[in-house]
Amino acid sequence: MNNGDSPSHDDSIAKKRTEILYGAENAVGRGISFMKNVKIKMDITFDYNAPSIVIDIPQYTNGYKDILRKGAKIRCITEITKDNIQYCKKLMDLVSELRHMDSMKGGIAINESEYMATTVLQESQPLTEVIYSNVKEVVDQGQYIFDTFWRNAVSAKKKIRDIEEGFDSVKTEVLENQNEIKKAVIDLALKSNDICICTTIGGIKLIYDNFLDTYKEVFKKHRNGEHKGVRWITSINHLTDIELVRLFLKEGVKIRHVKSIPFHSFALSDKMLNSTVEMMKEGGMISSLLNSNDRLYLGHYNTMFKELWITGIDAKERIKDIEESNFINIDIIPNPSESLKFVFQIAQSASKEILVLLSSTKGFLRTENSGGLNSLNQMASNGIKVRVLIPSDSANWDGVNPIKSNYHHIEFKSLQVSMQFKIGIIIVDKEKSIIFEIRDDTKDNFMESLGLALHIEGKSTALSYATVFDSLWKQAEMYQQLQTHDLMRKEFINIAAHELRTPIQPILGLTELVMKRTKDNEQKELLGIVISNANRLKKLSEDILDVTKIESNSLDLNKEKFHFKDIVVDIVSIYRKCLNQKNIEFKYFISDEDFLYADKNRITQVISNLVSNSIKYTGKEAHNVISITVETKETKSNSNGNKTIIISVKDNGVGIDKNTFPKLFSKFQTTSFQGIGLGLYICKSIIEAHGGTMSAKNNEDGKGATFSFSLPIMVNNC
Repeated sequence: MNNGDSPSHDDSIAKKRTEILYGAENAVGRGISFMKNVKIKMDITFDYNAPSIVIDIPQYTNGYKDILRKGAKIRCITEITKDNIQYCKKLMDLVSELRHMDSMKGGIAINESEYMATTVLQESQPLTEVIYSNVKEVVDQGQYIFDTFWRNAVSAKKKIRDIEEGFDSVKTEVLENQNEIKKAVIDLALKSNDICICTTIGGIKLIYDNFLDTYKEVFKKHRNGEHKGVRWITSINHLTDIELVRLFLKEGVKIRHVKSIPFHSFALSDKMLNSTVEMMKEGGMISSLLNSNDRLYLGHYNTMFKELWITGIDAKERIKDIEESNFINIDIIPNPSESLKFVFQIAQSASKEILVLLSSTKGFLRTENSGGLNSLNQMASNGIKVRVLIPSDSANWDGVNPIKSNYHHIEFKSLQVSMQFKIGIIIVDKEKSIIFEIRDDTKDNFMESLGLALHIEGKSTALSYATVFDSLWKQAEMYQQLQTHDLMRKEFINIAAHELRTPIQPILGLTELVMKRTKDNEQKELLGIVISNANRLKKLSEDILDVTKIESNSLDLNKEKFHFKDIVVDIVSIYRKCLNQKNIEFKYFISDEDFLYADKNRITQVISNLVSNSIKYTGKEAHNVISITVETKETKSNSNGNKTIIISVKDNGVGIDKNTFPKLFSKFQTTSFQGIGLGLYICKSIIEAHGGTMSAKNNEDGKGATFSFSLPIMVNNC
């Protein structure tokens, strides 16, 4: 880490390093050097404050102009708001392309060989703190993050146009208050230019019973040419549905019938979406409503509505079919052998696409053994798009990847699921669908594993299943991306922690040496501050490395037999000064027989952290007490001589806030400005790695808290 003068342009890229620079002079200087190093391109992101910084601070404005002047490109992402729109318009003249993304925080910049980042951005003010690195791995990671943002960002021109045309800020929320739900339904209708609705017949009854007057205003506007009208998709299946549908048809509503409504109902205008998963039986009022004006939602649901509308049947024709008893039949195939033959015939009839959702990895292996994957691969090689979703489970997953590599024309995705699928689904051309019952997923062949099969010929049903399939497919893609990002995050944290820790020890050693030699008390005090902060940095880097080990399941334990009292005495001596300053009496109730068989350093780390927390949250009362007690209990199953040792650290401080309890042992949970909230998470993980448990409670007298952990011990070890 460097807090000195900014390096020259040539020196700034001479050595591979990662560092943090503080102060406006250092930060701005490094930024100017960074821009001078740009040869081909600079990619940069920053929050809504930063456009004013680029425009109002000449060093940045000129730096951007110089980059463009030498033929390099600048891609920029920021959050465009009503407050910074004028700055963003000017910024568009200083960059090759500007894009918008909501809720951007801080900023990063990447050129061909360097990476910079900051979390401190203030309007029209220069940077005061930056992270800089020219380490290739860090630069590559920064580039990957930027490219991901870039793909998901929207055009700045479009965002500016939305703001200037008065399009509301993007808002998506789940409403559960009845008054808010009713208001959302009314607002959608009255503020619309056209309305598209897709609901069960219960949704039509809900509007009739609760909002008919509102919709009559819409119908009147439509008759007067002031509204484009209402289109409604529903499922008309009974004679009792017909009268209600005819009432709306008479009002000019265009209604179409589909075999089944997708897994949720929705109402869509040119400005708003309302959606619910509730069935609205008998027109009952819904208790939960998704309300959004996000154009991504509007576009998605509009596309869904159009596809359903195209495949729907005019309500008048459907009413005629019902009155004349012309119903569509559904085929149930109870014989597994016949259902397999039927599947082969249906698949061979595909002209565009086959979607397959398997029940499990075992189902995947059965499909491969039966020759199903080979048939699908041949069809895919002839231009049929084949996609296969495989729910993953650890028991059979190892054998899947080698098999997938043999079928190059099929698209596979693994689906992470928390429950077992009992069905398999095949959708052909979004017109036909077959659902298989899986009776016994442990069997190796289809004949023994399958139950009955259900064949439904109808575009509406097939589209519904295809929509579910596409949602799961996107979920699988997102999970794969999250895994990649998580791996990169862990690698970056590990690198950063090591880079942080490396210079700390020599800083501590040399500072302590100088402190011993100096006789000036003022200098000793200053050196003491350096040592204190270096120790904090050392503790931070060690905590980060511990978390990395915990998350990667690589926390090694070096167990040995030791006397628990020894480590308590050592800890008391370390914290003696703090205890005296806060007038804290330290008590421990430990027998000479209390031995442990565990990782001594790790248990010391746990006790030290708990004692440190007790000191931190103990006020300057007349008499403060911190105590450590040890209790040994026989376990219920003690045929092997097993025992459990319970160690408790108790104080009479401020106690644990009730809002903190649910997340007490989570990462980054802290109510203090000291530390980043990793201590208790690490402590709990260490104890669990020993096979023990950790808990906390507020004391019954209302003063302070008690942290306890238990460890299993073997009599023959201790």
